[in-house]
Amino acid sequence: MDGSSLSKEDVVESFVRSSGPGGQNVNKVATCVVLVHKPTGIIVKCQKFRTQFQNRQQAWDMLEKALQERQQQQRLFRQARREKLRRQNAKRSLPAKERVLENKKKKGLKKRNRQKVKDWND
Repeated sequence: MDGSSLSKEDVVESFVRSSGPGGQNVNKVATCVVLVHKPTGIIVKCQKFRTQFQNRQQAWDMLEKALQERQQQQRLFRQARREKLRRQNAKRSLPAKERVLENKKKKGLKKRNRQKVKDWND
């Protein structure tokens, strides 16, 4: 999906009765709009206005915005993953290599000093 247009074939649109203020209109007319984007599973529900037409427009706008946000998150995730791999595969500088070797030597010395002392009387 390129994000420039939303395909109506990918969306299941349904209308249900709203709740809340609106008087007899919301009790009689299905003004609440529910959109389900099949490929992503995103569900949008709008019952902000008293008319189905306004709610429908608002719901489509909300769905478009949700899809754009999802695409942005995916882009950021891919970019972060690339950066992490780049950092992991980067070569160590010479001073960093020397520090690592020095730390290894120190740890080795500590381990050698922890060994049991031999008893020379035996």
